[in-house]
This record gives sequence, structure tokens and C-alpha cells, in this order.
Amino acid sequence: MEMSRALDISAAGMDAQSMRLRVIAENLANQDTTGSAPGADPYRRKTITFAETMDRGTGQPEVQVKQIGQDMSDFTTRYEPSHPAADAQGYVKLPNVNNFVELMDMREAERSYSANLNVMQVTRSMLTRTIDLLR
Repeated sequence: MEMSRALDISAAGMDAQSMRLRVIAENLANQDTTGSAPGADPYRRKTITFAETMDRGTGQPEVQVKQIGQDMSDFTTRYEPSHPAADAQGYVKLPNVNNFVELMDMREAERSYSANLNVMQVTRSMLTRTIDLLR
């Protein structure tokens, strides 16, 4: 039945966006995590990439998490000689997490999740109406 496939595809999209939200939450939670030793690297922002896969059971394309990687952009530094992670010059490396970027990614993930949820609700409604007609 085609409608059940629509539910499966939407569920896969919701799973992918849920994982995206978990990665964003981890980035935001660690935005102030510095290294524990002088000159040590702080928390490095995580990234997520998606890939289209084929569901073997239904033969339908679905989205899945391809990889959770790391953002290799440079760390910023702040002069704070009293910090335990300060290097010999007194600079502390700070995580490469940007609140603005994370919040925009979160909003985009929320919209995609909501769109998939709406597809599920409409599909469920159509299935319910079909069953009512068959009675």
C-alpha cells in the first residue's frame, strides 16, 4: 500500500532530523568547554551529513544519517592567563561553536521535522477515511 510507504519515508526523515537536533544540542552544551591542560584543544563542533538510501523492504528511497563528523575550522583564542588551559602566552583556545549557526540549524531541523510530521498526519487521516468508507 502506497500510504504506508509514505509513513515509512516520513518516519525516516523524522529520525534523521532527530539525530541532527541531538548533534546541535551537544554542540550548544559544549560551547564553553575548553581543554583541560595548557594549550590543549577545546571541544570541536560536530557536523552531520545525510545520504539517500534505498529501503530494502519497500524499495523506496529514504534519508539516513551518513556521517557525524567534526568541523575542522580554526579555534578562536582569548587572552586569559589565569585559566588552567592557557598556553605559555596566556591564550586559551575556545570551541569553534557559533550560537547563531547552531540556532539556525536547529530551526531548519525543526521545520523539516514538522513537515514530515504533517505528512504522517495527513496520511493517517487519509487511511482513516479510507477505512471508514470500506465499512
